[in-house]
Amino acid sequence: MGESGSGPLGALAHLGSELDHATDVDAVARAVLRELGDLPGVTRVGLALTEGGGRRLRFLPSGEATWCHIDAYDDVPLTRVVRTGEPVLGGLDDFAGRYAGLLERQRAAGTRALAALPLPGPAAPLGGLIVYFDRPQPFDEQQLRRLAVTARDAAAAVRRVRRHDAEDHGDPELGDGPASEHPHRASKRLASDPRAAREARRFLRDLLATWQVGEEVLDSAELCLSELVTNAVVHAETASVLTIELQEDQLRVAVRDRGAGDVPGLVEDEDPLKVFGRGLQLVDALADQWGTERDDSGTTSWFALRVERAA
Repeated sequence: MGESGSGPLGALAHLGSELDHATDVDAVARAVLRELGDLPGVTRVGLALTEGGGRRLRFLPSGEATWCHIDAYDDVPLTRVVRTGEPVLGGLDDFAGRYAGLLERQRAAGTRALAALPLPGPAAPLGGLIVYFDRPQPFDEQQLRRLAVTARDAAAAVRRVRRHDAEDHGDPELGDGPASEHPHRASKRLASDPRAAREARRFLRDLLATWQVGEEVLDSAELCLSELVTNAVVHAETASVLTIELQEDQLRVAVRDRGAGDVPGLVEDEDPLKVFGRGLQLVDALADQWGTERDDSGTTSWFALRVERAA
């Protein structure tokens, strides 16, 4: 094995084309594990992705054929980096009082240092990357930069294949589906694209004109819908489905995506530069009711408005 010098990851080549050609999350994970696992001084590598609305991590260690799960409340470096978005690194003796069970097992396996980094996402980490070493590490600027680049490239590849899977492989929850038998209910699939909000508004306006909904409700619905779709595009980075339903005296509009990030909430401070979440203040002001609902496969954001039919 080579000398650590500026760090055993100093000569790390970007995963580049291998990640660009990965067609699923398994391929992304195995490319990253293979690249890092072949480096001098590295004994084991693992990659984790958030799952179940952040309640657990799906974890693939090097040398294993299948994924396993880590509870989000377990005291291990990966859960910390996913929770805080900050790296955890150092020699095993640097973690006195933390990660007791893991450190005992790693010492027995000959590990002397570890590094865990978050996989960056648009609103929260998508997961984390952990690397174990059989010798003390400098963790200098060059080495940390290489680790950060690897985590960033892995996260970008995960987001890309997730978008591809949702948009191009007929995700059943995000497909257009059969036409509804309800005369005042319609759905439309929206791509993960900045133009999606404009497309959604046009669909809404045409539909509500057909249903003879008044201009005041239509204008409020358009503004609220723009915010929900924009949040789906910015935070979830997946395709989404818009569903519009008119009941006797209520219009209900919902946008469902397959995002893994945190659900945006209201922004309380008055800093005008903090724009994420501010649009939901508009929804809160205009809608009679609104909310967000998360489950294991995505998020549904919705609002409702009282309706008086146009004469």
